[in-house]
Amino acid sequence: MREHVARKIIHVDMDAFYASVEQRDDPELRGKPVAVGHGAKRGVVAAASYEARKFGVRSAMPSTTAMRNCTDLIFVRPRFDVYKSVSNQIRNIFAEYTPLIEPLSLDEAYLDVTENLRGLPTASDTAAEIRRRIFDETGLTASAGISYNKFLAKLASDMRKPNGQFVIPPQKGAEFIEGLPVAKFHGVGKVTAEKLNALGILTGADLKAKSLNFLEQNFGKSGPWYYAIARGEDHREVQPNRQRKSSGSETTFHEDRFAPADIEAGVLEMADDVWEWCDKNQSFGSTVTVKIKYSDFRIITRSRTIAGLINSRELLRELSLGLTRSTYPVSTGIRLVGVSVSSFQQREPAQLDLPLSG
Repeated sequence: MREHVARKIIHVDMDAFYASVEQRDDPELRGKPVAVGHGAKRGVVAAASYEARKFGVRSAMPSTTAMRNCTDLIFVRPRFDVYKSVSNQIRNIFAEYTPLIEPLSLDEAYLDVTENLRGLPTASDTAAEIRRRIFDETGLTASAGISYNKFLAKLASDMRKPNGQFVIPPQKGAEFIEGLPVAKFHGVGKVTAEKLNALGILTGADLKAKSLNFLEQNFGKSGPWYYAIARGEDHREVQPNRQRKSSGSETTFHEDRFAPADIEAGVLEMADDVWEWCDKNQSFGSTVTVKIKYSDFRIITRSRTIAGLINSRELLRELSLGLTRSTYPVSTGIRLVGVSVSSFQQREPAQLDLPLSG
């Protein structure tokens, strides 16, 4: 229906969300380098304030590295219940402007405001008003990217962080992409960027110069995607009912574990975490995966898919333990375990007595 109408897409991204919530709620933390996470020996940074980022502290960084980079770093334990509550506040604001909201995480979302509910004349005006509302109602700042497709809107939201917004209009999309290093493209990780660079593709302009056939030969199914975005094209729609593909939880032990009972205690705790989410959201899958990371950082996964749905805590626990036990005996200490459920189906859980054999 909108083939001949340029869409108006906003990507809203909260600024250092978890850390900003902590600084908002504890005045003693304001203006100081803050990391949300567990500052223990095996901990990792879940989020970092902008004051901490100046020292090179980043999310997913080991706590020990973060503390070496910033000796004054303050670690705060995460409060996910609070973050979820604030996220819901923010999404309620979004809903006053458009029903077309695609959440990507607790702190970011795409909005299609081609036809906004407030009748504001431009997407830029809409983004500015949403950002003002977020600040007035939560005390937090957000950045926004505005463009005619999701790919460009996502890139634009990084251009004026924190607490700013940036517009890439239709007539400027291709030009913007041409001047951008491919390593900065959303969705292009370190390995892919290195492969692109090795092929002489350093910028969007270099990517645009390559033929579709060349890109398909070197990147397979991703070739047409790279060909399109090099020209500023992305036809993906904002999906307000985007189905979550999996739910998982993992933990890093304070000390390496060797004893099966100790390992399985951690696995059961993670399985229970996952079940709580599945039960609360009435989302049930048929595949369970157990992840194990050893002390030498080697990672293995074991998965099993059953005929029906994993529709009880007991079944998830039993499947998780079975997969864990398939990795025994333990010759190298285990530092991390994780459990996830995937292959979700959108229906109520069937009350089946599922066999575990096979």
